[in-house]
Amino acid sequence: MTDLAELGETIKAALPAAVSNASIAFGELTLTVDAAKIVEVVRFLRDDPRCRFISPIDVTAVDYPGRANRFDVVWHFLSPSLNTRIRLRAEASETTQVPSLIDLFPGVDWFEREAYDLYGVIFTGHPDMRRILTDYGFDGHPLRKDFPLSGFVEVRYDDDEKRVVYEPVRLNQEFRKFDFLSPWEGADYPLPGDEKRSE
Repeated sequence: MTDLAELGETIKAALPAAVSNASIAFGELTLTVDAAKIVEVVRFLRDDPRCRFISPIDVTAVDYPGRANRFDVVWHFLSPSLNTRIRLRAEASETTQVPSLIDLFPGVDWFEREAYDLYGVIFTGHPDMRRILTDYGFDGHPLRKDFPLSGFVEVRYDDDEKRVVYEPVRLNQEFRKFDFLSPWEGADYPLPGDEKRSE
């Protein structure tokens, strides 16, 4: 296994304009990169003999709705020759167009489509940027933290019409608040029937 700190410094020195930070967490090297230069960074990681990260593992995103650049787009790669994984992280807003890696790694096709479908991250240069997990008419991106838990529509199969129908979400009961106190710990306030305990 390679020295991750040394590898991080090597990559930062080779790509100073593209890589802003290198850190190690959970036994993996994480590079913070400029989203516009992701193709340059990944090409270096794939082709440089000190790296040889030839296997893309995943492309996903993390949503931080309180930030101006609300998404962290995250790529994971494996270098079998170094027996090392690397994580690339780039910030992106809802309108940031992140370059696609499909020309370098055709296998990221569905990963990028999934990130688009579930988070709304747009990858430029992708030949087939359409939804992959939700319906084509689906409204919104379900893994965003501001997406409503109940969704916007519900889908069911109608036996009479012999087709799938979409209907607005109906909540069949009102919102209820539950008291999840442990019966062994007791409440900080008197419960009904406990008036005699205080006497």
